[in-house]
Amino acid sequence: MKFAKPALIAVAVLALVGALAYALLDKPSAPAATFTTLEGRSIVLGELRGKVVLVNFWATSCPGCIKEMPGMVETYNQYKDRGFEIVAVAMRYDPPNYVVNFVRTRQLPFPVALDVDGGHARAFGNVQLTPTSFIIGKDGRILEQKLGELDFVKLKALLDKELS
Repeated sequence: MKFAKPALIAVAVLALVGALAYALLDKPSAPAATFTTLEGRSIVLGELRGKVVLVNFWATSCPGCIKEMPGMVETYNQYKDRGFEIVAVAMRYDPPNYVVNFVRTRQLPFPVALDVDGGHARAFGNVQLTPTSFIIGKDGRILEQKLGELDFVKLKALLDKELS
């Protein structure tokens, strides 16, 4: 019986290490998606490999989305030349004219797409709440998924690490 307790502890530690390694290594791939921007340009997510990409689901009626947009603009401007891209995806219920007006009046510098039929939200795990953001690594795997407003200090730390 003296060996039972240390053996159980060792098994528990190995299980914990294994679970942690699995969680860190088994990042899901981002779905294959082709976004159409407000200007009619196609953005194929797979063609952005080699960049860190933030896909942000948002709506003009979402207070948190509106609040985080200035931080997204600042972060985009700070990191775009280092291999960072943002694709802001307006939810299907957002009237296109509201989206166009929002983008124009706020002078958003990154691509904005409409999710006309909800297909992009479904592809990303059936996104229902906004803002929801996905940070995709250079290898096309999802590094992080964030429901709610972005923490720009954490985001910039992640970008500094991933883009160095």
